[in-house]
Amino acid sequence: MDLGKSVFLISFGQRLKELRKDRKLSLRQLSIRCNIDYSDISKIEKGKRNIQISTILELAKGLEIHPKELFDFNLEDLSCR
Repeated sequence: MDLGKSVFLISFGQRLKELRKDRKLSLRQLSIRCNIDYSDISKIEKGKRNIQISTILELAKGLEIHPKELFDFNLEDLSCR
């Protein structure tokens, strides 16, 4: 995995974790809300899992947010080369 992709996945995961904690949800609670295994959510939050667009939609539904809110993080450190 190239550095830019890795940084993006980690940044996305950190944003997901931030949104989950803001809503005072455990991994298991979010898992139940969006029908995604809690261990997969943990891997996403750590930047270890690349996900599909449909997973983004399910996470957004579970958090009760618009999917675009999951992408509200700084991209300055990413190299798009």
